[in-house]
Amino acid sequence: RSVSKLHLVDLAGSERQSKAKTQGHASLEAKHINRSLAALHDVIGALAAKDKHVPFRNSKLTQLLQDSLAGQSRVLMLVTVSSDPDDAKETVASLLLAKRVRAIELGGGVKREVGESE
Repeated sequence: RSVSKLHLVDLAGSERQSKAKTQGHASLEAKHINRSLAALHDVIGALAAKDKHVPFRNSKLTQLLQDSLAGQSRVLMLVTVSSDPDDAKETVASLLLAKRVRAIELGGGVKREVGESE
């Protein structure tokens, strides 16, 4: 018997605060999303550089994804972008992150039987 995990993470709402002009709970949520995205960016950078220390503990998101990003996993990242010229900065930032993610070589998705390491 094999074990599989599927993580679906939606980082929508990670717009720049000055542009989104959100207030209250929506503003707080956007700040948390941006913080998690920054931590994910740091993890991706450390993995791409093959650093000895990868800062998975910097956010709940990266802690949750640690076994998928650091193990023998297959990872698919979907990036949506806007064609609106007003969103050009966010679009470029998203595409640069996707480019960095694409360059990372993870384990390759090795099948593991339940009980082998648990």
